[in-house]
Amino acid sequence: MGMLLAPFRAVYRGLVWLANSPRTLMLSYALLIAVSSVLYRIFEPNATMGDAIWWAVVTASTVGYGDISPETWPGRLMAALLISVMVLVVVPLITAHFASKLIVDTDAFRHEEQEELKTNLRQVRRLLEALAEREGITPTAPDDPTTPAAARSTPST
Repeated sequence: MGMLLAPFRAVYRGLVWLANSPRTLMLSYALLIAVSSVLYRIFEPNATMGDAIWWAVVTASTVGYGDISPETWPGRLMAALLISVMVLVVVPLITAHFASKLIVDTDAFRHEEQEELKTNLRQVRRLLEALAEREGITPTAPDDPTTPAAARSTPST
């Protein structure tokens, strides 16, 4: 089963890598336009390179003015692939990246603050254990469902 899922995991890791790197994401977009332009120029013999670039940008943006469109089957297949990749992968990744930059959680703790809280909590726990020992309180397991909450804090006599 792991062998069957390996390609999907690799694609997923690649998408995560692309989504977390804006430079790589923009570079992949530019590369997709360049490759599509060159392929369009190869598949459509009457197209100039300028027309091919224009076609790739208009098609990738899904505007599709219709002034230039492929007439050969390989060109149409490539257009369908370009549109699908842009709509299903590239545009959502770009949108998600920029949306994640706009959404900032001002209440989130920084790593240093989390470490300080953990240190303080350990110190409070040590102080409580010392106080419980001095007062003769026997602590019960905090996750013991049979012990009522009120009984956990009562001193043993």
